[in-house]
Amino acid sequence: MDERELEQAEHSVTILGRERLDVKGVSRVESFDEEEIVLETDLGMLTVRGQELHIQNVDVERGDFCVEGLINGLQYSALPRVRGTGKGKSKGFWDRILR
Repeated sequence: MDERELEQAEHSVTILGRERLDVKGVSRVESFDEEEIVLETDLGMLTVRGQELHIQNVDVERGDFCVEGLINGLQYSALPRVRGTGKGKSKGFWDRILR
């Protein structure tokens, strides 16, 4: 994803009193439990850590996500792959083996 695409991505994070987290720009919920939720967003993977986390709303068509509980931290990791351009796309297992 180039700099211009990053600026155009609709993404926001709002934390209300460490008890509610609203995220816009969510494309998928990768995993979740009461202590950790991993989301795929427009700007990369977002890990939410806390206690007694309960998902209140998920609408991946609109990109909306809401969780309640005690929010202890947020962490972003790798930017998402750009689909269809080959940029940022990792090679498959056989491509790496047979090069």
